[in-house]
This record gives sequence, structure tokens and C-alpha cells, in this order.
Amino acid sequence: MATVIPKVEVLSSRITRFLGCNPGSFTLQGTNIYLVGTGKRRILIDTGEPRKPEFISNLKETCSEQNISLQEILITHWHKDHSGGIQDIFEGLQLDPASTPVKKFPRNPFREERLENPLKYSFMKDGDTLKTEGATLKAIYTPGHTDDHMVLYLEEENAIFSGDCILGEGTAVFEDLFTYMKSLQALVSLGPSIVYPGHGPVLNDAVQKIQMYIDHRNMRESQILEALNSSEKAMTAMDLVKIIYTDTPEHLHSAAAGNVHHHLTKLEKEKRIEAEGETESMDCHWKSKL
Repeated sequence: MATVIPKVEVLSSRITRFLGCNPGSFTLQGTNIYLVGTGKRRILIDTGEPRKPEFISNLKETCSEQNISLQEILITHWHKDHSGGIQDIFEGLQLDPASTPVKKFPRNPFREERLENPLKYSFMKDGDTLKTEGATLKAIYTPGHTDDHMVLYLEEENAIFSGDCILGEGTAVFEDLFTYMKSLQALVSLGPSIVYPGHGPVLNDAVQKIQMYIDHRNMRESQILEALNSSEKAMTAMDLVKIIYTDTPEHLHSAAAGNVHHHLTKLEKEKRIEAEGETESMDCHWKSKL
């Protein structure tokens, strides 16, 4: 049974978590939004989806009761369940855009990302350090889930805010498996003790969980190769999902097929399998080179 996440919870002396009130198949109980620091001006990590008045009310009430204002807002990646609530937060908390920057990594390759005037993004770079009273955050570029994804390392707790790179339950989807695996390896090398994920409960066995993600992807790759090697026919990503993802609900098969497709393109680049058709298409058929 999944751990029930309260809509507002103090996790440590410097972290309060808000639930974005946007439950769903891919968001689990909702997006986790974190208020970080111990002083009167604190850092907010992610903003949830647009038009979620209960979340805005909870954030506004907490800030009002504790006389807290926002020093800045950090966005782990561009997906709307993490960046979509920016405008609502500025309006609900009556923030001044001139004194409350909104920061993230740029898309790669770069593309224009517009917010509603007068709001705009300030772009960060790998290794940037952000400080507020009681907390020091280091921005770590971790592409793979998206091309702009960042993880934030909290020095005072040897912890990471993992966005969607690591989830509190289940495994994450990704855009590029090669870069995603490199990002996971970098997080293992960092050696955090705690993961504050973008969705799901806090993880206190951080390195073991990250290594589990690596092992899981390697297992899926082995299953894909085994299925292709044992078949006389070429198969699509969805064909492979139906063979491999037997314990996954059918409504999640399309997301699983996306992950399998990324495995297939990686294996094709490594010349371990070959494609029959356009490799960017989900209808592409694949077969073993054995």
C-alpha cells in the first residue's frame, strides 16, 4: 500500500513539503513542492500544475502564518506538473517578479521558453550554488528524463531533491536512456543519504534506490534482448511490452512502450539489434542481429 502523503508536512527543520493536489497515473498522489530554508525568505522547488487552488491556498497559509516570503523559485524541469503553477503562485502570494527570480536549466538544444509577462526564466548552469538561511543547494545537471532536468543537492542534509530523475515509488520515464543512465551513475557517485522526490514519499536509502533504478534498466535491456533473440519475427516496442511488462496495468503500457523504444534505439546504436523501418517511429519493427 502506498504511503499516504499529507497535503502539507514538515519533513525536517529546513524542509516543508506541499502536495500539488494533482493526483494521476503519472503524478502518483501529486507533485511534491518543497519550501527550503529556515529564515523569513526561502527557496521554493517546483510549482505543480496550473489551476490548483487548494495547493495555492496551503502554500499561502503556511507563508502567512510563518511570515515567510519566497527568495526564488527553482524548476527541476519543464514538464507542466512541475512548472505550470508559476503564474498562480505569483498571483496567489502577490510576489514581485523583480525580487523573486524563477530559475531553471535551459532546454538542450536551446529553445525559447516564455512565461506570462512580466515573468521570465533566469537560466542556471551545472554546479551553480544557491544559498538561503539554513540551506545550501547545488544545482546538478541530470538530463535524461528531460533535456533540461536538474537535481538539487542539499549540503546540510546530504540529500537530493530529485525531480523526476528518481521517484518515491516505481520507476521514472525518460526521453534519452543514454544520458539518463549517466545521470543515475553521477548521483550514485554523489552518495546522498536522502532523496526528496518530485513524486512519492521520501527515500532514506538513497544510493540503494538509485542503484535499483540502474539495475532495473539493465534488467529491462536483458529482457528485451532475450525476447528479440528468441523470436523469428521482428517486433515493435508494444509487442515487447506485452511480453515483458506482465505485471504493469494496461493503461500504463503506452508509457512502458516509450521506455522500451528508448532501449531499442540505444541497442541499435550499439549495433546489437537492427531496425526495419524508421527508428523514430513507435511502429518500427526490431530484430536481433544474432
